[in-house]
Amino acid sequence: MEYDVVIVGAGPSGLAAACHIRQLNQDISVCVVEKGSEVGAHILSGAVLEPTALNELFPDWKEKGAPLNTPVSGDDIYVLRNATNATKVPGLLVPDTAHNDGNYIVSLGNVCRWLAEQAENLGVEIFPGFAAAEILYRDNGSVKGIATGDMGVSAAGEHKDSYMQGMELHAKYTLFSEGCRGHLGKQLIAGFELDKDREPQHYGIGIKELWKVPDGQHQPGLVLHSLGWPLSESGTTGGSFLYHLEDNQVVVGLITDLAYTNPHVSPFDEFQRYKHHPVIKQYLEGGERISYGARAITKGGPQSQPKMTFPGGLLIGDNAGTLNFAKIKGSHTAMKSGMVAAETVVEALAAGRSGDELNEFTSRYQASWAYQELWKQRNIGAAQHKWGYLLGSAYAFIDLKLFGGKVPWTLSDPKPDHEGMKPAAESQKIDYPKPDGKISFDKLSSVFLSNTNHEEDQPVHLQLADAAIPIATNLALYDEPAQRYCPAGVYEVVEEAEGNKRFQINAQNCVHCKTCDIKDPSQNITWVTPEGAGGPNYPNM
Repeated sequence: MEYDVVIVGAGPSGLAAACHIRQLNQDISVCVVEKGSEVGAHILSGAVLEPTALNELFPDWKEKGAPLNTPVSGDDIYVLRNATNATKVPGLLVPDTAHNDGNYIVSLGNVCRWLAEQAENLGVEIFPGFAAAEILYRDNGSVKGIATGDMGVSAAGEHKDSYMQGMELHAKYTLFSEGCRGHLGKQLIAGFELDKDREPQHYGIGIKELWKVPDGQHQPGLVLHSLGWPLSESGTTGGSFLYHLEDNQVVVGLITDLAYTNPHVSPFDEFQRYKHHPVIKQYLEGGERISYGARAITKGGPQSQPKMTFPGGLLIGDNAGTLNFAKIKGSHTAMKSGMVAAETVVEALAAGRSGDELNEFTSRYQASWAYQELWKQRNIGAAQHKWGYLLGSAYAFIDLKLFGGKVPWTLSDPKPDHEGMKPAAESQKIDYPKPDGKISFDKLSSVFLSNTNHEEDQPVHLQLADAAIPIATNLALYDEPAQRYCPAGVYEVVEEAEGNKRFQINAQNCVHCKTCDIKDPSQNITWVTPEGAGGPNYPNM
């Protein structure tokens, strides 16, 4: 199938690009492929939405019914000192970028569903349930589109009765908006050396739950962030969020930096015990947990962004690391990158171009408010990695509050997250409490709430470069941390009757967070797309 533009991924950046292309020129054919069963099925974010980009894209979004229903009404930041005590940070000590006046608490999945409706109204073709599995190249090496994955292939590689061959989508330009650690984006970065002379990208794993709470505990519009406990006990950085949506809904989550060094750390279990802190528990007690999910985020800043252009296309959104870690937001910057991409592509097509490198995108993007915002806050993640959350936060106050992000230096953070793991023998073990089934829960009951499903008889989409490494190397050195960093119970070390240990992959549980692809200390695991429509089905995340 031939299109002017093919977009991979129906997230904020891809849908903003699709809408804006058709706004600028309705003669341009645009197709969006989305691996989730529907648009929004794989979207997971906090989320507090800054409407800057949305105001530009659809100035009449309120009249069009965009699901921005809960304006922020309160904005609290706490330092959790230990399991029972906390200190509220005075507003004067909070950098302006961390305030949320004028923002909205949203379900980003529902915002994307709404954006998809606008895109279809503008004539964009959207194909949910089709996973982009392969990059297609022209003879000259430029990208000419993608191929979707075959359906109905057994674990043994044989065609089942349900077999359906994937389709090729050819385009004059292809935009890759797969989100954090997109598996095609990863190939493009390596193949075109897009990360040459860049800092390594850095990541966090965000784990989130959606709760329904009693009337007396619900404060619509309240935003609460925290630093410190429980991550501080293991010297790990990160932070938490708790947002009050409409209809007695509360979202609660924890972001654990994937630069952590102790292989005994379990981000899932850190999150479960975090919810027992009195500051947090007061909003959840007596409520019902109704959904669960997890997703990695990029947090390296503009110095870690790969080059976003290559012959035949662009990387946009969090596939290129556009999230603003200091703000704990990325939807507005992702959308803006997609809109800049749209303007660049429309101009190129109008000039009769096709399949070349859109070099002008770089200067256009760097002149945008999105990049300027990221540049001002470029040092915050590196500061926390260097000095921990207390001194890192003090640095953030000086950099952002006193200098407005205009300091004449850029902090370096040169060690990739997977290289920081210390041997298990040199690290303190962590005794996590058992879940109580009221505030804290186990992994399997959590995965159940994510509505995750994969066709069971299909090739495993979590590929090991060397099947011996998990036991021979990772178990021996690090007590195989995949058992703990995965928030879905995908990886197990099973002891067999004769005493041998075996590495087991429960791919059916995978929520597509990409943490294993990032954090495995041997870089032995590669996440590739499973059969289309597989994975989580988030209803309101």
